[in-house]
Amino acid sequence: MSDTLKLTGITKVYKRGTPAEVQVLRGIDLTVAKGEVVALVAPSGAGKSTLLHIAGLLDTADGGQIEIAGQDMTGKGDSARTAVRRRDVGFIYQFHHLLPEFTAAENVVLPQLANGVPRGEANARARKLLEDVGLASRVDHRPAALSGGEQQRVAFCRSLANAPQLLLADEPTGNLDPATSDQVFSALMQLVTGTGLSAVIATHNLELAARMDRIVRLDGGVLT
Repeated sequence: MSDTLKLTGITKVYKRGTPAEVQVLRGIDLTVAKGEVVALVAPSGAGKSTLLHIAGLLDTADGGQIEIAGQDMTGKGDSARTAVRRRDVGFIYQFHHLLPEFTAAENVVLPQLANGVPRGEANARARKLLEDVGLASRVDHRPAALSGGEQQRVAFCRSLANAPQLLLADEPTGNLDPATSDQVFSALMQLVTGTGLSAVIATHNLELAARMDRIVRLDGGVLT
């Protein structure tokens, strides 16, 4: 089985005035196999968002090597990083960040258009993804007309719009009540396993973490 994500010796230091600095990541090694769903559990402030941003090429590491879908991205320039991020990586955040003036379907169509997908094909894929998470009757509703759980499901579909190989999710159900969180997480897992992509999902919820293939813990700048 091939690896979708491979992080080797990742370090990150934040400078907080002179000469103070904080070493957030201390030589992180993480490999995620194709089709594997990994739970990332960490206390607040431990650096999980930093790790996800580095893995998804939104931030740069101070040291170490990053491979995504077999491509060594270490030291690559902005254009190369943007191309891989757009094509191979999907992101989900705690807050949905949907564009309020567009419908659910349009929010899922837009990233496809930015990636050069014809509008008809993009619209068909958007509606299929939304149908897969139980939103067939809500595709033409704007975010304000959707519940919190529905909005987050739209965000899930948007993250998968361009059929990425790697999904990175930062507390994707952290803003929802427990019952809705469970429903929305089930929809996410159905999407992930149905498409066979790899995922790293950060969560404080140990019950949700236990439903994934593997749990890794980040504390003190190291993974266990």
